[in-house]
Amino acid sequence: MNRRSFFKNTTLATVGTGLLLPEQIFANEILSNKNKKAKNIIFMVSDGMSSGTLNMADIYMKRKYGKGSNWLNLYRENKVRRGLMDMASASSIVTDSAAASSSWGSGFRVKNGSLNVSVDGEALLPIWQKFKKVGKKAGCVTTVPITHATPAGFLVNSKSRNSQEDIAETYLSQGFDVLLGGGDQYFNAEKRKDKKDLYTAYAQKGYQVVKNKTSLKNTNASKPVLGVFYQDALPYRVDWNHQTDLQEKVPTLAEMTAKAIDLMKDHSKGFVLQVEAGRVDWAAHANDIGGLLYDQVAFDEALQVAIDFTEKNPDTLLIICTDHGNANPGLLYGKNANEHFDSLQSYQQSNDFLLNQITPQNSVQQIQEMIQSVHGIVLEKEEAQTLHKYYQGLEPNEEGIYNYKNLPFASYAQMQKKRNSVGWIGTDHSADFVEICMMGAGSHLMPGFLKNTDLHYLMLQAAEVENKF
Repeated sequence: MNRRSFFKNTTLATVGTGLLLPEQIFANEILSNKNKKAKNIIFMVSDGMSSGTLNMADIYMKRKYGKGSNWLNLYRENKVRRGLMDMASASSIVTDSAAASSSWGSGFRVKNGSLNVSVDGEALLPIWQKFKKVGKKAGCVTTVPITHATPAGFLVNSKSRNSQEDIAETYLSQGFDVLLGGGDQYFNAEKRKDKKDLYTAYAQKGYQVVKNKTSLKNTNASKPVLGVFYQDALPYRVDWNHQTDLQEKVPTLAEMTAKAIDLMKDHSKGFVLQVEAGRVDWAAHANDIGGLLYDQVAFDEALQVAIDFTEKNPDTLLIICTDHGNANPGLLYGKNANEHFDSLQSYQQSNDFLLNQITPQNSVQQIQEMIQSVHGIVLEKEEAQTLHKYYQGLEPNEEGIYNYKNLPFASYAQMQKKRNSVGWIGTDHSADFVEICMMGAGSHLMPGFLKNTDLHYLMLQAAEVENKF
């Protein structure tokens, strides 16, 4: 494929018209708005979502609410085109989030850890910048720092995804319209290494700078918006559900998504929006089933917002996917699987929150009592002693990308497995081909199997934007 002249290539343009029954062709044309140009693009990504995560969220919602997830209901109702996507990076068959997002953002595979920088060191123009150049509004919404890998992959170039202070400054120079998420430490003068006050810099450039839910509600479309609602990532939804102070201050992913769309929807040339459930990935790294499941459900709530808008605005392309699997959780066979899995409905805290509350001063009995109160799990004394030893430094610390304090995430997850029937293969990314589906204008361009980089050019073609930058 000639990456610089995508419109001369007809592979994607002709997919979906051969070897189909007449009624299938008719259904595809109805569902995909084949003849419409995509004025708007909404790109929904549940970061680190293994297929087991999607499956368990659907089962959880059916058993608790009597209705499956919005994502799988799109499949059940035949409202989308569905496929699989190969997410390998330039440096590994197992991608990280930076390389994954950059493959969509630049149309090229890059090395893990970099953002839109080619293997030869060339800076590649990110896709949201391309859409800004043709006059569209552009934004990103996430439950992790807004400077994190997945939103950054659509917005900027960086040799390292870890340069989040620099990324925060680069956003300002690019003038994106809506930026909502966490990451106060990268904007706050008191927390930045260079002591720069980026909040003031954004305000001076005309941004509405907001730091809580009420202020976000009061923003309007007259000026761009920067919303930063937490020090690092936003709280897990399961923790948010049980803390009034968080509910009053921190907006949900659905609320941020609805506001972002509202701020950009009336723009004459349309908008592009990426929405990321970033903490799904962090929970998978920690084998944290409460964090994982409840945040996937929160993503599904945000997805309903996007579906509603797309159905009312047929010139919108809605893309729903993940960037890679992570830890591949799954509900396992057993005579008590139903009851075990249903116990997750009563979880009041994430494993992350719980294990951070335990201190070296807690006794074995106190650990047992804490876990029973928030997860309804009665640990055997030997199990509680194992956890206790971690806090006494008597057991090897568990490492992991998001396990900064070396907490016993994997060990506790194995104890939970006996009570919730959820198993894990590890604590890191996997090379699975990932779920992707589309609805709306341009969705007919999607084949049943994609290479990650194809998605960049598909978005440009759907919006009829020439790749000439």
